Formats: sequence, structure tokens, C-alpha cells
Amino acid sequence: MPKKYIDMHRKILLTAIAVAAGCIRLPAAYADNSQTAMAATQTAPTPDPRSAPSTAATDQPLTLDTVQVSARLDRARNALSPDTGTSQTVFDRKTIRQMPQGDNTPLNQVLLQAPGVVQDSFGQLHVRGDHANLQYRIDGIIIPESISGFGQTLDVRSIDSLKFLTGALPAQFGYRTAGVIDITTKSGAELGNGGSVGVYGGSYGTLEPGFELHGNDGRWSYYLTADFLESDIGIENPAPSRNAIHDHTDQIKTFGYLSYLLNGTTRMGFYFGTADNRFQIPSNPGQKPQFAYGDISDFNSADLNENQREVTRFGVFSLQGHAADTDYRIAVGQRFSSVRFDPDQIGDLMFNGVSSEVGRVNRANTLQADFSTLLGESHLLRYGLYVDSEHATSSNDSLVFPADAEGRQTSTTPFPVINDSRKYARTLGAYVQDQWQVTDNLVVNYGLRADRYRAWLSEGQVSPRVGLVWNATAGTTVHAGYARYFTPPPTELIAPTDIALYEGTTNQLPNNRTGDVKSERSDYYDVGVSQKVGRHLTLGLDAYYRQVNYLQDEGQFGAALVYSPFNYARGRVRGVEFSANYDNGPWSGYFNLAQGRAMGKGILSGQYNFDEDELEYIDTHWVHLDHDQKLEASGGLSYAIDADTRIGGDFLYGSGLRRGFANTASLPSYFQLNLSLVHAFRLPGIGKIEGRLALINALDRVYELRDGSGIGVGAPQYGPRRGLYAGVAKDF
Repeated sequence: MPKKYIDMHRKILLTAIAVAAGCIRLPAAYADNSQTAMAATQTAPTPDPRSAPSTAATDQPLTLDTVQVSARLDRARNALSPDTGTSQTVFDRKTIRQMPQGDNTPLNQVLLQAPGVVQDSFGQLHVRGDHANLQYRIDGIIIPESISGFGQTLDVRSIDSLKFLTGALPAQFGYRTAGVIDITTKSGAELGNGGSVGVYGGSYGTLEPGFELHGNDGRWSYYLTADFLESDIGIENPAPSRNAIHDHTDQIKTFGYLSYLLNGTTRMGFYFGTADNRFQIPSNPGQKPQFAYGDISDFNSADLNENQREVTRFGVFSLQGHAADTDYRIAVGQRFSSVRFDPDQIGDLMFNGVSSEVGRVNRANTLQADFSTLLGESHLLRYGLYVDSEHATSSNDSLVFPADAEGRQTSTTPFPVINDSRKYARTLGAYVQDQWQVTDNLVVNYGLRADRYRAWLSEGQVSPRVGLVWNATAGTTVHAGYARYFTPPPTELIAPTDIALYEGTTNQLPNNRTGDVKSERSDYYDVGVSQKVGRHLTLGLDAYYRQVNYLQDEGQFGAALVYSPFNYARGRVRGVEFSANYDNGPWSGYFNLAQGRAMGKGILSGQYNFDEDELEYIDTHWVHLDHDQKLEASGGLSYAIDADTRIGGDFLYGSGLRRGFANTASLPSYFQLNLSLVHAFRLPGIGKIEGRLALINALDRVYELRDGSGIGVGAPQYGPRRGLYAGVAKDF
């Protein structure tokens, strides 16, 4: 890390330590701006800064009320992150538990129940026409993204509430801006000493035990969860059959935090998480070899033995408190992430003409500092910075056959090609914004952020942001916003290819053109309205438009399930989202419908991954992005039969992702219905045990997410077939 960044870390940490030691005693937190709701788009009314509670600090007793002090600090922490002008979907604990799989629902499946979110293979998500580009925050702390893949790093069991922000985000949010997944974890201070243990499993050899522990002791509080999953459907089946071939997965995840109250206005904490996920790559039977290996001319594609492992670890130390009229939070952390793909050496050579051991490793060191200062009765000033230093390495150790100018194999004896690289990347960003309570019914948040990214290229931008929330009537809320975005490429995915290494081989690239992946720059406009109809129904309508230069996309351009980024010269993205949310006694439900279009024109980087005729077509035509889907819908309904029994279900609908030459065609539409039954049993000597039945794809609809064609698309991918699962859980 450069010396100027180290000095910056040191100065901020020394200031934080001085505050933590009690050198400065100050007023407490700004008002809570959090909320909970069913999974439907909400326009959040922003609190009036003039209503902030005053809790001026006094000398603290030796024994603190851990629950009250922690709750007050939680409110202050939440107030550091604004949501004025954004579109948001909130999943509270009740919403998650009412999903068919409850706490065993993968995080990506939770997010699919928000409007404008499109599912893809390998657990990928697309929000409002973007490929990934999601930012994850835990209790307001940014967790650097792991190397993309199909493993889920975070466990839903630890979530108390999840706020999903899209649209024109305030200046505080940078880099990954398609959507912000802002997770509030369960509180050991609030829950007290206890925990839960459970097991879930069923079809396709699925077994998933897990547990959580939480509690507090004096000034200490803690939370810990761990989960193990094994299943025979780790990745989507490339064939429509019920059982995939060679598709086992083992996944281990942990998450936890430890918090200590230094005094009545200051606390420090440590967050950590790990994921170690192993996957067999499913085989696609019936494929014919294209190359010969030695004296072997035939190979059964069902016998391919490819495997992939993904590892992620992160740890963050945070300090939160008050200084003078300012609330602050400072977080220093590190994230390690790696992916390794192990090929079937003979099989991959015979089917693809290349067998590659592919590795990606990325280590990120981060510093995040956020501050908020109340200025008079009408203004809340927020400001801060973010520093990220990454060390990325990539390896691609291949075996290839020699070939003639037409790509025809000239020998059955392979030879090695080594293509490795490493790079340091630096990201530095700062922001300032003012939340202005114009009237009792109107709030405006305006600000600027400045970003600098340096890796293969040195780029930067100053980005204005403005958003407003107008409570037009008691039941009508309007929001609108504009944001200028600067999105650096995902450093952990960039692996420069030496084109010359593969000339004269069976892995010769389609052309010798390339360019460095550039940071995306876009103008984003968003407007929406939320209307309460009576006491129980809320309707929402939201429209957005994004004009983009250097639009980023990602594709799978090889056998390894690792994505590579590239740029379109220009992009246009637009859409409309409708949502409905109903909650009345034993009934609760929601419905989302979204229409969108995402187009790009001209390829500026990674051209060697494209055939010349496709490049020429994209240079002169606006083409659909491969993840573009005209219509998507989701919804759910739940009914409590009595205090111990609840039935429910949810569904997903999509009009089909793109396929074919330059994404000029689309796949058929699909529909998936999931059902559940939950009942609490009370057993003598044991107490209450919750039992759950879940029927996934209850109608057993066979549908194809991908057919193996389209820009940057690998093998075919089918959605899950019908599966029956059961689980039991016990709180203690």
C-alpha cells in the first residue's frame, strides 16, 4: 500500500482511538431511519433531523445497560446511511421465515423476490439490466465482493432485516451501484443468551444442519452462526433430466461478530465470515469429441470429471461513537477470495482442444470512515471516505494441441502454455452530502462524491447526486433522484490474456484485438410513487432510465466457470416496476412485475473472445445484453391457520434470457411455484420445535435458463426439478 494511504489510515485510527479512550464526550445518535416491510418496493419517508433524540453524554457508570446502549448505538449506525430518493425493498425476519425454505433460503433466492431482479445460472443475479454490480453491507460496513461464482458467502440465518436499495443512490454509495444489499444482523444484546439448532434436507441428497449462538455478558455481546450443506444439485443441470450427472457440492459457511461497549457512547466490534464451497461441474451427456488425444479418439462426455473450489474469508474491526456534534463509524478490514478450476485433462482436450487449470486469487485491504453532523434544525451533513487496496493474481496453466492456420489439429500430443499475471489495484473515494428538511413533508438529499481507481488504467470522476422524498398526502409518497455513477471493473475477475501464446494451437483466439477494461460511467434517473390503499394494501410504481458510456458486462469465455469482464462502447437501460404489498391479520402477500430493456453497442475490450462477424454486427447494431429479460414477476402469499401453523408459497416468472448470434433471440418463458407448510410442535420435556415442509417447483415445470448460446454464455442450464424438503429447528 502506498505511504500516503498508510499515513491516512494511521491518522484516522489515532483519532478514533482518542475518542474511544473517552478523551471527548458528546451527544448521541441521530434518529433511526430503518423500517421493516414485506418484500415490496417502498419509498421510505425520511425522518426530520429536528426530531432527533437528544441524549447528551454524561459520565457513564461502571455497569452499562447493554441492551439500551446497544439499541441507541444501532439507531446512530443506521442514521449514518441515507436512503433518500432510492427505491427499496425490505425483507424483515418475518418475511424471510415465511418463504418456503425459511432460514435455509439462499441469499440470491431471497433477492429474487424483489422487483427488477432476474435470475441466471450459477446463482447470478441481474438487477435492472446490470450484470452483478451489487454492493454488500453488513451493519453499514462494506464487505468487498468475492470472486464471482455460484457459491453463496452469506447465510440468511444471521439476517435480522435486509434493505435492498436500487435507483439513484445518495453520494455515500459508490463503485457497485446496481443494488445495495444492506444487511442488519441479529443482535446478541437484544436477543439475550441463547441460540437455535436445526437440520434441513430432502430430495437430491440434500442435507443442511446449522446452528446459531447469541448473547451478552456485561459490556460484551456476540453472535455466531455456522451452516453445512451437501447436495447433488450444486449447479444447474445442463440437461433436462431430473438428476444431474457429477453435480455434488459441499459448502461450509460461518459468520459472527463480537461487540464491546467502551462507554455509553462508544463501542468497538469485530465481524468475520468464511465460506469454503466445493462443486463438481455437472456433465452434459451425448456430446461428441472434436479432437483426438494420443491413440484415444472417443470419450463419453458423461464421464467428465471437472471440479471447482471457492474460498472466501473476511474480517472487519469497527469503532462507532460520538465526537462533539458528530456521529462516526470507522472500519478497517481485509477480505481474501480465491477460485480454482480443475479440468478433466483428457476430456477437456478432446472436447475443447484445451485443458486449463484456472486460478483467481484476490486480497483486499479496506478502510471505511463515515461521519454525520447535525447542522441546525434542518440540515444533516454526512461525509466520509473509502480506501481499497487489492492484490489480484490469476493463473491459466493450459495444455493445447498444435494446429494449422484453420485451427485443425496437427498432432495428438498436447503441449503446455503458461499464462499468469498479477496486479495491484487502488481505489480511493470520498463523499459529502446534505440532507435538507425543506418542509415537514419534503426532504432533499444532495451531494458529491469523488472517486479514483488505478490498476491497468488510472481513472477517476466527480459525481453529483440528488434525491428527494415528498410525502404528498398521508398515504402518498413520491421519490425522485439523479445520480452520476463511476463503476470500476471488478479487479478480481480481470486476467489479461497473452494472445500470441495461443497462436498455432487448438485454443487460438478468434482475433488478436484487445483493450483494457474501462470503468463504466453512467447517468441514472429514477422516479417513483408509493400509495397506501386503506390500512392493509400498499401499491408502488417506479420508472428508471440509465445512459451509459463503457457499459460493463461479463461472460464465461472458457470451460472454467469464472466470468471475464468486457466493455460495450455505449449502453441504454430502462424499465418500469410495479409492486403490491398486503398485510392483514393471518394473511400477507406481495406481487412484483417489472418490464425492462438493456442494450449495448460496440465492443471496446476483450474483443479476442468474439468472432469477427459478431464483433462487426455489434459495432453497427444495438444488441440486447445476454441477461436482458423483457418481463419478470415474483410474488408470495402466506396464511396463518392458527398460532402454530402457517401455509404459503411464492413464485418466479421470466419471459426468457437472450440467446443466439449476438443475443438476437430469446429463450422461452418459465414459471416456478414453491409451496410450504410450517407447524410448531410442543413436546413434553423438549418444548417447542418448528417443523417445515417445502415443495420446490411444485408443478415440476422443465425450463431452460440458458441454452449454451449468446454472448459470453457457456453450457446449457436448466432450472431445478421438483424437490421435497423437510426441516426441524429448536430455539434454546
